[in-house]
Amino acid sequence: MGVTNTRVATRAALVATLAVLPFALLGCGGDDEDAAQQPGRAPAEEAAAKSRERVQAYLDAMIAKDVAAGRGQLCAPAQAAFDAAATGPNGDFADHFTVTGATITDVRAGASGQEVSTEITVTAGSREATRPLLFTVTRSGADWCVAREAPGGNTPEPSVTP
Repeated sequence: MGVTNTRVATRAALVATLAVLPFALLGCGGDDEDAAQQPGRAPAEEAAAKSRERVQAYLDAMIAKDVAAGRGQLCAPAQAAFDAAATGPNGDFADHFTVTGATITDVRAGASGQEVSTEITVTAGSREATRPLLFTVTRSGADWCVAREAPGGNTPEPSVTP
């Protein structure tokens, strides 16, 4: 008699679990609307792509010496420092040198946002130098912007082959 009651109880528990399972699964996963409703959270691929776009636009502005376009890629708090230094002797848009090449070498998540490593080639007179620059890109509301620029960069991560 004890075996029959155990089987009945086990079957009842299984039926109850299966009946509730579809309702529990409704809360799992998510779709694009869920991501759009959470502006502070973005898929890794979107973050990397938007960060790459912002930095590439900034690099293109450096090459073209388009100060306004460069400033437009920056987050609001970084714009005052940019205005003070962009065309100065060590600024990214200084008249005495030309940016002849700029390449994005790595994009990865960092502690303060997406870290975009670059190699910048600068020519001043007959001298040419290539230097690494690291840009930090963050999300500001619904858009992305360059929050910081610093010398250096990350070594590209090895590619993973399946």
